[in-house]
Amino acid sequence: MITMEHICKTYRIAKRNAGFAEACKSLFHREYEDIHALSDVSFTIGDGEMVGYIGPNGAGKSSTIKILCGILTPDDGTCLVDGHVPWKDRVSYVRDIGVVFGQRSQLWWDVPVIDSFLLLKEIYSISDPAYRNNLDELTALLDLGELLRTPARQLSLGQRMRCEIAASLLHDPRILFLDEPTIGLDAVSKLAVRDFIRRQNEAHGTTVILTTHDMQDIEALTKRIILIGKGRILMDGTLADIQRGGESIDETVAELYRSYDI
Repeated sequence: MITMEHICKTYRIAKRNAGFAEACKSLFHREYEDIHALSDVSFTIGDGEMVGYIGPNGAGKSSTIKILCGILTPDDGTCLVDGHVPWKDRVSYVRDIGVVFGQRSQLWWDVPVIDSFLLLKEIYSISDPAYRNNLDELTALLDLGELLRTPARQLSLGQRMRCEIAASLLHDPRILFLDEPTIGLDAVSKLAVRDFIRRQNEAHGTTVILTTHDMQDIEALTKRIILIGKGRILMDGTLADIQRGGESIDETVAELYRSYDI
């Protein structure tokens, strides 16, 4: 389903000191720093798997997800997702994926949520019967109800995230990329989102890649974890491989980070 081999990605960032004089100086002479976001990243994920992709801030998680979605082009390496090269076959490829970025919205801010859903229906060329069936199912499972008639800007964070997840699933994607989907949610909303993701995987066989700093999300949803740090894959295994008796999942992962010096 998903194969990444020797993927590398480097960003070149301009840097300068504070002050007007330094700003003027940078017009004629700029200093740059190369940031190696991904270095020789390789892994394979099978059809229907739910995988936790974890690591500290700046480890390379979001860069990986963006390459898998076709948003970024790597500097080197190969990637195949369901037979597609994401950044080359983007138009046909995106019909088979759903993406939720916890800190980015795909909903139009000032219109009712249902209008954003109708726009997505046209973008993905979803047939009327499929759209109605999917909308009814998602509305019931995610308890959207009156939220569909409310502008996105008037929703709470938890309400908006439920609508974001529904928006990413309207077109029946085979693969779901979740980047911090429960960030900022209260306990009740987190449990509802976790339960829905689990049901989606069981009922539809949806392949799920979950990146998050909330280790309870990982523990509740995934059996396999891939650890990335400083742009490199450091571990690929199960929670059972790293858990020790009496420790919470947060303590276990914190110790794992310390052992790899990340």
